[in-house]
Amino acid sequence: MEASAERNHRIRGIRREGERVTPLELFFDLVFVLAITQCTGLMSHDQTWSGLAQGLLILAVLWWAWVGYAWLTSVVDPEALAIRGVIFVAMAALLIVAICVQEAFGSLALAFALGIGVFRAAHIALFMLAGAEAEDEDLRRSVIGLAVSTAIAVAILVLASLFDGLAQGALWALAIFLDMAGPYFFGSEGWKLVPGHFAERHGLIVIIALGESIVAIGVGASGALDLGIGTAAVLGVFLAAALWWTYFDVVALISARRLAEAEPGRTQNALARDSYSYIHLLLVAGIVLMAFGMKVTIGHHSEHLHGVPAFALLGGLAVYLLGLVAFRYRHVHTLNRHRLGLAIVLLILVPVATAVPALISLATAVVLIWAMIAYEHRGYGPGRDQLRREASVA
Repeated sequence: MEASAERNHRIRGIRREGERVTPLELFFDLVFVLAITQCTGLMSHDQTWSGLAQGLLILAVLWWAWVGYAWLTSVVDPEALAIRGVIFVAMAALLIVAICVQEAFGSLALAFALGIGVFRAAHIALFMLAGAEAEDEDLRRSVIGLAVSTAIAVAILVLASLFDGLAQGALWALAIFLDMAGPYFFGSEGWKLVPGHFAERHGLIVIIALGESIVAIGVGASGALDLGIGTAAVLGVFLAAALWWTYFDVVALISARRLAEAEPGRTQNALARDSYSYIHLLLVAGIVLMAFGMKVTIGHHSEHLHGVPAFALLGGLAVYLLGLVAFRYRHVHTLNRHRLGLAIVLLILVPVATAVPALISLATAVVLIWAMIAYEHRGYGPGRDQLRREASVA
């Protein structure tokens, strides 16, 4: 009896009980902010298609590493004394990774891969601890499968550090594919999930990414201010606000509710995996691209954008909208034609953006997305207000 009581006490000490995101999780995410900022910096310093591809590949590796901790903290309480120390070690590893980002395809490729390895190893260790403490064999089997796919991916990244050019990029792409495909190979039955926490955690990371776009506006201005820079900065804020609106006004509320109402186990885990772990990468990638495009626009508002920054600005917004379309389709199996149509229009406008001043391209994007928001808002009717009232009460 005493041994059983002691074991149950240990389990309660590390397993998550509440749904709210904890202060330590927010603290942890600050390091991820730095890593995202470094991705934008890499693209800004190398405004070529190669630089753009490298930035997106690095972002994908960082995202999948972060996603693992979002699942982890739906199982364990990160502020439990037994967990905090490992979380701090993981933060230190991620900081090293963030420092390596801008040379992840160069002189710091091996350091980046090893840093990711330490970061992921801490994640696996904590998951194994949670499974052992709860005597949960399904969770332990899932974690073992995750450990295998993680080890393979990290090993390929280490191997990639020996190459450069297309061979290095191809190895990175292979590592990302195998890593992200892992959950399909070892299944989703064993994972545990706190739906409210999981949805909120991903919503907060979207806000963090949007915050990085605001930072990009300030960096692009570089301490200077004239009418053009001021106008571009204001337009940039309204563009970031539009992205916030399209996600948090209705979409985040409905999706969180549907995740909570899904049947626990395979169905709920698959919905969380597809709509949050996978599709939210499109949202974050779109924001990062847009931040890069805005940074260039602010600094060169009267000039024509080159092909890469033009794609980053308008194409990034299109990627974000396509992510929202996919997010809705995964939850309710219907297409948002307004957002899909606007994404297509923005992609068509990319060549036009290379022939007009950057400020005009930015203004066009802002007008188009806010016109779409106004049209959607009109169509929601009283259902939107009721949904938001219910969410506030909950």
